Amino acid sequence: MLSKFDAAVGHPDIEEFWKRVAAAKTRPEMESFIQSALGPSGFMEFARFDHGGVVQKGETGGHPRVFRLVIGNPLIMREMVKQVPDAGSYAPVTILIDERPDGVHMSYDRMASLLAPYENAEALRVAKDLDAKVEALLASIT
Repeated sequence: MLSKFDAAVGHPDIEEFWKRVAAAKTRPEMESFIQSALGPSGFMEFARFDHGGVVQKGETGGHPRVFRLVIGNPLIMREMVKQVPDAGSYAPVTILIDERPDGVHMSYDRMASLLAPYENAEALRVAKDLDAKVEALLASIT
């Protein structure tokens, strides 16, 4: 499952990525660089946490693999934060992928539900578009 995810999202050197974003002189230059860092899904990975690796340490027997994946698209985040600055505390988004005895489970908190209390129609529109893209990514890797 993770191999499909890895093929769908960009994996830039995150430290270099932020340096290049900061060094961009114009919005088009920044947008072009960000676009080049995105994978086919339109997302990039910001961080990956191997929760299962921590849970398994010192234990015997088989333990499920559990990964927290932080992904997003800074250009989508930009559009939400321009309307609702608090959206920056929710983006990029987190996807949890965990293997259980009954199969692989994926969790994702929809951005639209997080931004709904702010009652900003434009931010909510962008959030719903983001949710549709994340859900399409998840559907493509299962």
